[in-house]
Amino acid sequence: MKVGIIDYRMGNLASVSKALEAAGAAPPVSARPAELSATDLLVLPGVGNFAAGMANLSKLDLAGYTVDWAAAGKPLLGICMGMQLFFEDSDEGPFGGTPPESPPKIPFGGTPPESPPKIPFGGT
Repeated sequence: MKVGIIDYRMGNLASVSKALEAAGAAPPVSARPAELSATDLLVLPGVGNFAAGMANLSKLDLAGYTVDWAAAGKPLLGICMGMQLFFEDSDEGPFGGTPPESPPKIPFGGTPPESPPKIPFGGT
C-alpha cells in the first residue's frame, strides 16, 4: 500500500514521514493532488490552529480534494488537528471544516448530550 502525506504547510510532517518510513513506507509529502492521487492512503497530519489549518487547506486547493478522496471511500487518516479538520468547526476558530456534512464539534470540557464518544488517550 502506498501512503501519501498531505502537505498543507502545517502539521508534524517530518515526524509523520519518519514514523511511516520506520514502518517500511516511503511516503511522498506533497501539496499536489496529482502526486497524492498516485497513493492508496492519505495522511492528514496536524499540529496547530484549526482555523489556520482550514485556511491553508483551502488556499492550496486541498480541502475539496481531501473531501472528494474520502467521499470516494479511499482511506484517509487524520492525526490530531488533521482529524479535527473533519468537524464542522472548533473552539479554536470559526472556520468551517472540510466536509459539507461534518459532524458537530465536541466543545472543550464537554461532550455531546447523547452517547458520549470514546476518545483515545495519546499522551503521557
